[in-house]
Amino acid sequence: MAVMGVQLVVSLLVASIMQKMAPHFSFARWILCNGRLYRYRHPSEEELFALAGKQKPKGRRERRFNDVTDDKPLSVPRDIDLQLESSPITTVDALVLRYFLEYQWYVDFATYSTFVYLFTEGYYCLVDPRKEANIGILWSLLTVFFSIKIFFMVMHHYFRSEEGGERSVCLSFAFFFLLIAMVVLVVRDDYLEFGLDAGLTNVYDNLEVFLKEQAWDWTIPVTKLSIKLSLVALCSFIGACLTFPGLRLAQTHLDALKLAADRPMVQLLLHTSFLAPVIVVLLWVKPISRDLLLHAPMGKETVQIMSDAAYNSFRLWTIVALCLLRLAMIHHHLQAYLNLAPRWVEQMKREAGRISVLEIQQRITRIYCYVTVVSLQYLGPIILTLHCTLLLKTVGEYSWGLYPEPALTSPAVDATPMIRAVSSAAAGGEDIQATVEQITGALGALSTIFTPLFYRGLLSFLTWWVAACQIVSSLFGLYFHQYLAAS
Repeated sequence: MAVMGVQLVVSLLVASIMQKMAPHFSFARWILCNGRLYRYRHPSEEELFALAGKQKPKGRRERRFNDVTDDKPLSVPRDIDLQLESSPITTVDALVLRYFLEYQWYVDFATYSTFVYLFTEGYYCLVDPRKEANIGILWSLLTVFFSIKIFFMVMHHYFRSEEGGERSVCLSFAFFFLLIAMVVLVVRDDYLEFGLDAGLTNVYDNLEVFLKEQAWDWTIPVTKLSIKLSLVALCSFIGACLTFPGLRLAQTHLDALKLAADRPMVQLLLHTSFLAPVIVVLLWVKPISRDLLLHAPMGKETVQIMSDAAYNSFRLWTIVALCLLRLAMIHHHLQAYLNLAPRWVEQMKREAGRISVLEIQQRITRIYCYVTVVSLQYLGPIILTLHCTLLLKTVGEYSWGLYPEPALTSPAVDATPMIRAVSSAAAGGEDIQATVEQITGALGALSTIFTPLFYRGLLSFLTWWVAACQIVSSLFGLYFHQYLAAS
């Protein structure tokens, strides 16, 4: 298996293009600044006082108590006839947004990573996959890592907030998802067909044989338990990170439906996009998905509609299609979020009393400044789900259905030739060929322990879990915004 090849050259070329093209074209910048999204400008102090029928004071009125000066903030009645001006978001406007640079880099990297993966898939249709390492796996792994990093960044932002109960919400959902993960991991494969137990058993057996070949004692069977405990902790963290994206999605979904009240086709797409995680979750529920789609009753007999390999390909294509559908609906959700500004103004008009000019300007400006955070909350789960699916296909040795799925076999564990190859490679010192052989030997040793059977179980579970977290948080968001927030 060669380490250097066409894929590495293409990866370096894509990395160079990504760096050179960032100032000129960016997919992330295009999402916000393509003319479809409109932001609302906050009114000036002169405009607010003109609407109130007064002139802006030349200086602030002061009150003095015991030689202490107290500044009285400028205020206007809440029921003024305020109408916000809107304008398309431009590139100059986007540069002042919070976390804009992180948002642009992350979305652009995920875009180029997907292009590299598509190239490697096309390249493998022409070349024997065993001749070169699939570098598209590395790009997808980096995308998954950066997705979790972005989630952590946004969650850390909520943790630093002292205004609301965001920190308590994150901790509560983290504990709640911890309990759900513990329950899910004990469900048998007859109901949730991840194949995780079979994969962990395979890793345990291969590791036992490998260590015995090295004359290491292997008596404590903690591998499966330690991996499951690590998965539970990871699931709790992912669930906490996906809490506010789900809550935000529920809010923007309800508002987007109101905006598309006279467009039934758009409403249908919005509902399908919102229910996409439900479809993903059902794809791994064996009694509902595989048993119904693979077998159909014909009288007293049961006819098989599609093969297991065809269903695996169908599941991959379904997830990819749902991710693309969600991506296509992003402008409806973002505009629904930006429309919170005029909606807040209408709510303010129905209240009595006065309100400070600064509070009006801050509330309207804050909604626009956080549009990149909302974009990250919307795109992050899509990118994470898509690249987990791409990794599932590649390292799990599935097929897109365009060519036969390879037979899944566990390689025989024979550690002696590998260690011998590593030792002989190390004897070469600084020789590049020796280093390549050393890396190849180490990767071969890992491939005998972590087989495609294990990757299928692990990545199937992670893909399913991301969708399940979105369902729980978004359904809670629907209940909150429809009943609790309105009361």
